Amino acid sequence: MGVFDWKHWGVLLVVVVLVFGSKRLKTLGSDLGESIKGFRRSVNQDEEPTPPAKIDKV
Repeated sequence: MGVFDWKHWGVLLVVVVLVFGSKRLKTLGSDLGESIKGFRRSVNQDEEPTPPAKIDKV
């Protein structure tokens, strides 16, 4: 009867469905995926070096 027992996961799944509802759970996966993609995009943009600013000589 450890943490990974299938009975514990079943009870947890039932509680989650009761709390959030099945309609919200359908969109939860896609929402989570979109937020991870957005986070990765923002991290990749921060890692790209910015080109040095050009100084106009007059």
